[in-house]
Amino acid sequence: MTETIRFLMCSPDHYDVDYVINPWMEGNIHKSSQEKARQQWQQLYHVLKDRAIVDLVTPEKGWPDMVFTANAGLVLEKIVVLSRFLHKERQGEEPYFKQWFEDNGFTVHELPKDLPFEGAGDALLDREGRWLWAGYGFRTELDSHPLIAKWLDIEVLSLRLIDERFYHLDTCFCPLSGGYLLYYPDAFDAYSNRLIELKIPEEKRIIVEEADAVNFACNAVNIGQIIVMNKISDDLQHNLAAKGFEVVQTPLTEFLKAGGAAKCLTLRTTEPLIPDHHANVTIESRILQLEGHLLDAGIMNKALDVVVGNGGSFKVLNFTLGIERQSTSSAEVRVSAPSHEVMEEIMVQLIDLGAAARPQEICDVNTAVVAQDGVAPDDFYVSTIYPTEVRVNCEWVRVENQRMDAAIVVTESPEGKTAKCTLLRDLKAGDRVMVGVEGIRTIRQAESREQRNSTQEFTFMGAGVSSERRVELTVEQIAWEMRKIRDQGGKVAVTAGPVVIHTGGAQHLSRLIRDGYVHALLGGNAIAVHDMEQAIMGTSLGVDMQKGIPVRGGHRHHLKIINLIRRHGSIAKAVSAGVLTKGVMYECVKNNVPFSLAGSIRDDGPLPDTEMDLIKAQEEYSRLIQGADMILMLSSMLHSIGVGNMTPAGVKMVCVDINPAVVTKLSDRGSVESVGIVTDVGLFLSLLTQQLDKLTRPLVETV
Repeated sequence: MTETIRFLMCSPDHYDVDYVINPWMEGNIHKSSQEKARQQWQQLYHVLKDRAIVDLVTPEKGWPDMVFTANAGLVLEKIVVLSRFLHKERQGEEPYFKQWFEDNGFTVHELPKDLPFEGAGDALLDREGRWLWAGYGFRTELDSHPLIAKWLDIEVLSLRLIDERFYHLDTCFCPLSGGYLLYYPDAFDAYSNRLIELKIPEEKRIIVEEADAVNFACNAVNIGQIIVMNKISDDLQHNLAAKGFEVVQTPLTEFLKAGGAAKCLTLRTTEPLIPDHHANVTIESRILQLEGHLLDAGIMNKALDVVVGNGGSFKVLNFTLGIERQSTSSAEVRVSAPSHEVMEEIMVQLIDLGAAARPQEICDVNTAVVAQDGVAPDDFYVSTIYPTEVRVNCEWVRVENQRMDAAIVVTESPEGKTAKCTLLRDLKAGDRVMVGVEGIRTIRQAESREQRNSTQEFTFMGAGVSSERRVELTVEQIAWEMRKIRDQGGKVAVTAGPVVIHTGGAQHLSRLIRDGYVHALLGGNAIAVHDMEQAIMGTSLGVDMQKGIPVRGGHRHHLKIINLIRRHGSIAKAVSAGVLTKGVMYECVKNNVPFSLAGSIRDDGPLPDTEMDLIKAQEEYSRLIQGADMILMLSSMLHSIGVGNMTPAGVKMVCVDINPAVVTKLSDRGSVESVGIVTDVGLFLSLLTQQLDKLTRPLVETV
């Protein structure tokens, strides 16, 4: 017997499965054998008593799970942090365990009643006494960890549980003597697994397969080189033996029905600890504000899902519900994360939902100075498509030139404060760039309930991709929007690839330009070449567009067209000379619709109008889409992604491609006003012109 090691146990006099508070209890209500449970508990008791001192706490009627003493609290030296049970079914155990600890000379710390923590079930000391592993996610709140670190004066490493079968840390994680660790990695999120791998060398990590994990192989009691557990596979036993451990298996099937095994049935009340230990916890907490239609627009749920989904924890401190039909709601939420890295990831996503720190807490702008042209500080904030404001000297300043994937440069001058989205290549040494996530918020326009719940026939479709919806109905809605934009003096830009020409869409796109529905055309060298090849030679890629068959020598046609246009000096000059008399590019020239052709490494020629300087091409694209109300992306993934990146929120985006993967990629650019259509682009353009023909009356709204 090792007299320096003591355990606390509780006889199963009143044990049964009386309720369901974990997945193992499902289907096992009152199916546990009292006699068999007592026999199994006695066997475990004697196994431990032969190797350590076992103290007993008196079982109390009405509290069947009191037998699982691991959840009584967390003990270190003569200090105990008492459990605060999440479920009411176990909360009645707390005073009995508290009394036992006090009677035995322990100093008891109690957490706030609304801060769940379930003792040594969710907090396991490293067997070398170096730190405390603390779980959260199902029964314990992350915000309890800083208090535990303070009271026990120890470093706390937070691990997030993600598999509800392993609702406590000790069901899937067992620190062993010699710095070894027995654990089931799939029970943890990616961050937690990285933390484990950082702290425990590979040769010390003993990974448990699922078959052993569900038999609670990790819910084991470790005494020196001995491991007491329920049941394990031969492979795992051999693996443990190879590490120098002796396995003692004792059946605990009756307790598995309630979701517990050897470790759950014991609480170690003597723990090893290095002499020089100090409190340390990496947890970050911030208080954020949210404002808007938080409930009926789903913003609150989305925000809390972001926090939990990324490994954080939250507490709603204040919530004010709008009392009138059009009133907005507001909330203050404390968000906690296990590390600065995780907090930054959470904050970036919450900012996109309109969350921000309380204004009184962020007066000074959080910037760093650019040291080298074209290179931002490491922690620079990456902009999104949403309208953004930054905090400068206690004032919110609207960010100009809003786009995604840029830095935000802040300038203060006698004329005032400005903030502007700036591409990395345009940064200059001395620029002040927003860093981190403090003092940044996005602005979401609050819709009325009528707007959100509108069932009118013509409303622009919400974000999504569908090839199952009737294409005709979708096109009808797009046509209505385009007609409305044109009649109100708005702007529609088109990004198009050469597939538009190959599928017979040139005549329809030409008509859209001619009828005033297109106000800017963005593409590459290829769409212009093949459009003019069709207009002049009747082929596209050497295929006769009327007969659909290859033409002898047709593979050279596009080069002849390039040569012809180069001879005239530009597409516009070819139109003036009467060489180009129809087609997409002809209509752009005749109707003064600006176009930009961005070159690439694969271009033949290129045409004299094609901009081969990538940076200049991007700048021209950005200039042409300014003020756009809608952008049609027609079978050109490369150019469309570029356009999507420089387009702010609020612009309606339509992506059309025969390939569903392309449509998904292009329509999922973060905009809530985008729609993807999986169909032939030539067919789409044909249907679009037909629908526009049906809309004969002007659609100008009166004020």
